[in-house]
Amino acid sequence: MRLWMLIIASVILSFISLFVGAIDIRPSDLLDWGSDETQIFLISRVPRLLAIIMAGAGMSIAGLIMQSLSRNKFVSPTTAGTLDAAKLGIILSMLFFTNATYIQQIIFCFIFTLIGTLVFMQILDRIKFKDAIFVPLIGIMYGNILSAITTFLGYEANILQNISSWLMGSFTLVISGRYELLYVSIPAIILAYLYANKFTVAGMGEDFAKNLGLSYRFVLNLGLTLVAIISTSVVLTVGVIPFLGLIVPNIVSLYLGDNLRKTIPHTMILGIVFLLICDIAGRIIIHPYEIPVNITVAVIGSVIFLTMLFRGRAYAK
Repeated sequence: MRLWMLIIASVILSFISLFVGAIDIRPSDLLDWGSDETQIFLISRVPRLLAIIMAGAGMSIAGLIMQSLSRNKFVSPTTAGTLDAAKLGIILSMLFFTNATYIQQIIFCFIFTLIGTLVFMQILDRIKFKDAIFVPLIGIMYGNILSAITTFLGYEANILQNISSWLMGSFTLVISGRYELLYVSIPAIILAYLYANKFTVAGMGEDFAKNLGLSYRFVLNLGLTLVAIISTSVVLTVGVIPFLGLIVPNIVSLYLGDNLRKTIPHTMILGIVFLLICDIAGRIIIHPYEIPVNITVAVIGSVIFLTMLFRGRAYAK
């Protein structure tokens, strides 16, 4: 699949996304700068599109980095407990740091997400039977443990319903002033591209990387830090979006291989295209109502994930 084809598809879908919704907006409506349609377009539709672009690109790149560093095609923020660690970090900051500022809560959530991801990588290092399918199943179980703790704390504090609705992946509530945290994913993606070759070398194993003079631990920690930054910004802004960082990098690697410098642009644009398709579908299926994007992504992503599980060895090679 050519990069220019993905770019054209993303531009077309972006245009459709701007004019599809509960309130019909036509391009001609934007000629009247003071109209309600123009205000909705500027306050809601444009921020929503920017959020979709940054979330789609960020989560796809995060999954690509994790798959490279773990040397497993089934590892992603969804299957490594990263998103579950972010949810647990959010509820802990709400319960025990009630007087903290919003920035302090973000920092705490980021640190907790990073720790949760590092714990999974440590678990991965100690697993002797590293079958392509076995590793993500361990990650899913690890994530379920973190999710169970989150559910228990939310239930005890009587905020379970609030936290569940807040963390449901959806762009419905994205408006101007409520999505800007996602901009931190942009420098993270740029750093990922600059260190792409080093991530590729690190993905070949610690011994191999050290023989080439690469600081393996630094590159590993940098990659996991970028994953934590992206995951935290997405979860705090739009909630949990499953499978995106799992299936998009796998699709790209099928026709481009595992060289991150080559695959990062394709992964980023394909992630945007995939998330735009899911979001537009969620707005059209039961129009004028809307299906949360995490449901449409989960339905499509789970089918692809199950296909990869059944053909795990073929995809892992």
